[in-house]
Amino acid sequence: MAEEAKQETPAAAEVMVVEKADEVVAVEKAVEVEAEEKKVAEQEEEEEKKAEEAEEAAGGDEAAVIEGTGSFKEESNLVSELPDPERTALAQLKELVAAALAAGEFDLPPPPPPPPAKAEEPAKEEEPKAAEAPAAEEPKAEAEAEAEAAATEEPKTEEPKAEAPAQEEPKTEELAKEEAAAAAAAEEPKAEAAAEEAKPAEPETEEKTVVVTEDEGTSKTVEAIEETVVVAAPAAAAEAEAAAPKEELIWGVPLTGDDERTDTVLLKFLRAREFKVKEAMAMLKAAVLWRKRFGIDAVLAADLGLPELENVVFYRGADREGHPVCYNVYGEFQDKDLYEKAFGDEEKRERFLKWRIQLLERGILDQLDFSPSGICSMVQVTDLKNSPPMLGKHRTVTRQALALLQDNYPEFIAKKIFINVPWWYIAANKMVSPFLTQRTKSKIIFCTAAKSAETLFRYIAPEQVPVQFGGLYKEDDTEFSTSDAVTELPIKPSSKETVEIPATENSTVVWELRVLGWEVSYGAEFTPDAEGGYTVIVQKTRKVPANEEPIMKGSFKVGEPGKIVLTVDNAASKKKKQLLYRFKVKSSSESA
Repeated sequence: MAEEAKQETPAAAEVMVVEKADEVVAVEKAVEVEAEEKKVAEQEEEEEKKAEEAEEAAGGDEAAVIEGTGSFKEESNLVSELPDPERTALAQLKELVAAALAAGEFDLPPPPPPPPAKAEEPAKEEEPKAAEAPAAEEPKAEAEAEAEAAATEEPKTEEPKAEAPAQEEPKTEELAKEEAAAAAAAEEPKAEAAAEEAKPAEPETEEKTVVVTEDEGTSKTVEAIEETVVVAAPAAAAEAEAAAPKEELIWGVPLTGDDERTDTVLLKFLRAREFKVKEAMAMLKAAVLWRKRFGIDAVLAADLGLPELENVVFYRGADREGHPVCYNVYGEFQDKDLYEKAFGDEEKRERFLKWRIQLLERGILDQLDFSPSGICSMVQVTDLKNSPPMLGKHRTVTRQALALLQDNYPEFIAKKIFINVPWWYIAANKMVSPFLTQRTKSKIIFCTAAKSAETLFRYIAPEQVPVQFGGLYKEDDTEFSTSDAVTELPIKPSSKETVEIPATENSTVVWELRVLGWEVSYGAEFTPDAEGGYTVIVQKTRKVPANEEPIMKGSFKVGEPGKIVLTVDNAASKKKKQLLYRFKVKSSSESA
């Protein structure tokens, strides 16, 4: 037996050694995995730290704004509330606008005349046929004019009587010249007024009346009567037009008059130029002329046929102050087919530019209010996640669009929030920041991916923020809407939070919640108010990974008074989490 024991000992010892070796290997592997996870975590923390440092360096004043409540209001557009210098600047700009309208400075220049060669040839060919044209363009002998008129119009001629008006020839020719000048300068009231002063209308009318009395039957008389009417009518129309200049509208708002919205529009241009009146006037004039050249009215009515871009730029909800929010999601252009449809060639790029301007114009007309107490600007959120590099086919049209928006849509942005911004982008902004005005810098906010949702919620309530950006808004949500407020609750590292929802008898409790980043344990149960009642497990506690459905929904039919308890456990994470939730308690009749 002793020998058997001796023989078994080496084998047992060998097994023990193998087991210990396996344990050592397992321990070593565990240590390696832990070390690798720690290394990854450190790298992530280091990147976040760099991003935060870059954000603080680039943000400066913006960081202080983010730390606050996120609430902000537009500057007042009430004239009575403006400081004296601003009120004076507004009055001066109104005077300049009125003068410019009277002078026709907001009108596009007339198209250039046709080439001289083409214009002169037909005129020369018609000279022998027309009796009236020579009188208007170059002097001719009266006898030749009479002979030509007789040959072309009627065989009947009365030469003796035709000589009677010969004494009036200089004045008749002057009238013809005056009529031609008036027709050529129909859009220039000043030139026409000067012509009227040079030749008073009343004496000419009297002279023409005398001619009619002397010879009523001749074609000359008919021509004289027609000339009198033609000269008098444009003069009256020009005087009326000069007295009442044409109304000029921009975004449906007149640039002059008693409309209170006019002050709001003019203040936009003044603020964009720091209340420098002449510069504001130049910007306003350029914007109005650009709108006419670009054909804004035609663009608004056009069907540009780009439904594929509805997820690229869109309006969704409002911020905490009521400003409409416009989202720009350039990561959608990762779809190569979509990218080619939008920017494949010059014609497509031109269509994209018109589509972008059309979308902005419709948003302004549909969602903004230019009354002094109204909302007249919007919040823009630009998502830089997976956005294409600025070296692609879209580079030119993107720059063109930015230039048009800056030059022709002043003070329409209340806040510009960039989300999912790479840290190097924020660092690069530091180089550009000194060239921006303090007013512009105060409107721009940059935030990294880790802080994107948190930053958005400072300005936009979570129920208004689409799911893809961390909120709870869904297009097809039949249970909740933007009117159902969301509660925010921070969850500290290595801690647990519970949410209690009171439930009445014979009711249905509906809830939804979201933890940004998840990686926490979640469970739900119903606890009755009655002593000795049984707790019902509604949702078994489980760990929810980050890649799961972003929103967890639940419902429970309650037969007795009690409460629904939602539990979120952040024990396994060293990072603070943010919990969003909302609920409804519906009676049996509502549930049915």
